[in-house]
Amino acid sequence: MKISYDQNADTLTVIFNVDAKVAESDEDKPGVILDYDVDGNLVSLEILEASKRVSDAGSVDFQTV
Repeated sequence: MKISYDQNADTLTVIFNVDAKVAESDEDKPGVILDYDVDGNLVSLEILEASKRVSDAGSVDFQTV
């Protein structure tokens, strides 16, 4: 998994499967783009205008249980 924030574009991207190729993209809600592989599995999501939609877009807290 890979998470990146592009401050210039103000986009937050979460890639769940870095090896998968995107076959289809869908803007589920305005400003939230979901990418799927050929089998319909979610590959990544992108949040546009991230600084307006998430708290502290440049910081990630990751935990495993």
